[in-house]
Amino acid sequence: MLKNKVGNYRWFIAFLLFAATTINYIDRQIFGLLKPELEKVFSWNEIDYSRIVMAFTACYALGQLFYGRIIDKIGTKLGYTISVTVWSIAAMLHALVKSTVGFGMARGLLGLGESGNYPGGVKTTAEWFPKKERALAIGILDSGSNIGACAGPILVPWLLAVYGWQAAFIITGSLGFIWLIVWRIFYSVPAKQKRLHKTELDYIESDNEEEAEEDTGNVSWGYLLTRKQTWAFIAGKFFTDPIWFFFLFWLPSYFNTFFSLDLKKPSLPLVIVYAGTMIGSIGGGYLSSWLIKKGWPVYRARKAALLVAAVCVVPIIATRYSSNIWVVVSLISLSVAANQAWSANIYAIVPDMFPKKAISSVVGLGGMAGAIGSVLFPVFIGFILEFYKNAGNIVAGYNIIFLVCGSSFLIAWAIIHFIIPKMEKAKF
Repeated sequence: MLKNKVGNYRWFIAFLLFAATTINYIDRQIFGLLKPELEKVFSWNEIDYSRIVMAFTACYALGQLFYGRIIDKIGTKLGYTISVTVWSIAAMLHALVKSTVGFGMARGLLGLGESGNYPGGVKTTAEWFPKKERALAIGILDSGSNIGACAGPILVPWLLAVYGWQAAFIITGSLGFIWLIVWRIFYSVPAKQKRLHKTELDYIESDNEEEAEEDTGNVSWGYLLTRKQTWAFIAGKFFTDPIWFFFLFWLPSYFNTFFSLDLKKPSLPLVIVYAGTMIGSIGGGYLSSWLIKKGWPVYRARKAALLVAAVCVVPIIATRYSSNIWVVVSLISLSVAANQAWSANIYAIVPDMFPKKAISSVVGLGGMAGAIGSVLFPVFIGFILEFYKNAGNIVAGYNIIFLVCGSSFLIAWAIIHFIIPKMEKAKF
């Protein structure tokens, strides 16, 4: 009864964030799905492809840093508008390029634009949700990456077969402009949103009293980097973000190589894998929110959810022992779902530990660290796969990569636990 009286406009905002992330990841993942076709058209090898991925991730890293800072200053409404406009234009520009260098430039611009999504999204959830609902709201936001990843293997092969690869980029890239119309009409911060009932506004602002003393105004990057809480988030992102980029950019190619999956047709194994990630995002966010409602301290609930997620990534190492596609799909599905459960909770610890005016800046710093790791990891992947492909044993290459993927989350959790055992509030 209480929830009905409170109102649900905040969940509509969560849906908008979910939709933005869905479009973000369709525009991002299309490149991985078109990889076999583009390799034929442009005569790429694994190293060429990894360098183009690096162009995206390097610009994504730089963009995260500056978007985080900008969004803390100009606000989420305008910040998101700029971000979505840039990435939608960049996505459509892929259809016009004629060379490998051109693809690198288009991917770089896409990375700059898409880097605003998470700093803006996490800050928006902090503005619109109390602590006990934030991880679930972030899980909904983050599940858009999974729906985008599910929609891609269905939509992109059809667009490729019917219209060609250029049209695939144009059609998917145009989706962001449709979202922008809705965002500009229906979004404002809670205090200025006329469609929001006062009871729901009071509920949203129920955490404001304990955060009022920490409202520090503008906080510099230098000062944030002196806080151990910032470094815990940075470590969590650096060691785990590259794994999601691997799942996004190399899994289609992996299934094509080992199971002769035709990427010009809707790919059921990929749909199943990426559908699992949606369960992970929402389930991981729900887990810590449920534990908090049960009376667990916030830090213990978040840390328990992160540990469960880290353990559930490990089974990906076992894929090397099976040649059955559905066993492999099951193992990878569990691991990518756990990846997203981790993501929902690692983002949630930022508003737990920092005042609202510093959230986007901290998310940007951590996002930059994660993107730097994601720049380095494709170099490693490209070298390993090309080396073992030339040696006639590409299986060994993927074995090494999956071993790294399976262990990185436990390493990240141990570092976070060492730096901030109780995830206390950062002092300003």
